[in-house]
Amino acid sequence: MDNLKKYLTVRQVARKLGITEEWIRDIIAKKEIKAVKIGQWKINPQALA
Repeated sequence: MDNLKKYLTVRQVARKLGITEEWIRDIIAKKEIKAVKIGQWKINPQALA
C-alpha cells in the first residue's frame, strides 16, 4: 500500500469532482473505485485517473 498521507478522504474527492460525499460512498460500495477504510475511507488519487 502506498503512503496513506497521499490518499484523499471522501470529502476531498467529492469536492474535487464536484459531487456529493454520499455519491462517492456509493461508488466505493459498488467497487467502482478502490478505497481502504482506516477509520474513514481513504482513496488513492491514482484511482481517480
